[in-house]
Amino acid sequence: MPSSREYLEFVLEQLSGMDEIAHRAMMGEYIIYFRGKVIGGIYDDRFLIKPTLSAKRLMPDAPLELPYEGAKEMLLAENIDDRQFLQELFCAMADELPTPPTPKKRKK
Repeated sequence: MPSSREYLEFVLEQLSGMDEIAHRAMMGEYIIYFRGKVIGGIYDDRFLIKPTLSAKRLMPDAPLELPYEGAKEMLLAENIDDRQFLQELFCAMADELPTPPTPKKRKK
């Protein structure tokens, strides 16, 4: 079941006070980026976060769930009504996540 646009808009509204938030639709779901790094995504109307050390520390009781079959487990963010918590979570995680590679220019 694809995620609803309404759920995406709710999550983005909760993150609206933060700079450098982006999202991309992918196969009916949404990938969430912070400072150009993948933080997590919305899968079946669930906000799942990469299980970094900071995320595990800030959400010690969060259940691990699969975004889709064959994927790595992610943490279910259940406290998405708390904007301050989300900001703290994203800022803590950003330093731990790898910077994506720069796309190579195509030769003409």
